Amino acid sequence: MDKIKSVFDTLNEINVNEHTEKKNNLTYLSWAWAWAEVKKKYPLANYTIYENKDGWNYFTDGKTAWVKTGVTIEGLEHIEYLPVMDYKNQSIPLERITSFDVNKAIQRSLTKAVARHGLGLYIYAGEDLPENASDEPKEVKPTNSPSADDLREKARLVAKCTELGISLDRLATYKGKDKGQLTNLDLAEAIEMKEKHNARN
Repeated sequence: MDKIKSVFDTLNEINVNEHTEKKNNLTYLSWAWAWAEVKKKYPLANYTIYENKDGWNYFTDGKTAWVKTGVTIEGLEHIEYLPVMDYKNQSIPLERITSFDVNKAIQRSLTKAVARHGLGLYIYAGEDLPENASDEPKEVKPTNSPSADDLREKARLVAKCTELGISLDRLATYKGKDKGQLTNLDLAEAIEMKEKHNARN
């Protein structure tokens, strides 16, 4: 009897490349297309745009703002938080945020929540084609205080990422970090995924 595919495996094997666009060296997946693909395979899927206690569709610390969305498929919800950002992917000061900015952030957040279910997840790791979930490297805990050897290793990994065409900006966005906060583990995982993809092509 054939093994029943999980939601993640089903969505992760879909090639989304023809439905993306590049802006400022980052790749974006169309929210409308992504949601249509999810509903084709899982008609009961739904999404939630969370509101704060005042009924606003964004949250704020008084300086900047962020949105919270969730996508539920087969009873499992993945939640995504995303800052309200400008075209440079920098947080917009609260006093300059418009409803249009919030709406864009919501759509991007929903697309990333869908990606957590598998659809287009690979584009956030700098990949060109979908990866099999079983190919993900095992996590190794990094040391708390980087040594000189760690710093040299990071420089080597950054150079390798550049050689393979891995976007550190995109990787940092996927990891929810600033580029300077990427760890050796983050870089090594991205390199391993890219090399496995290259070996299959």
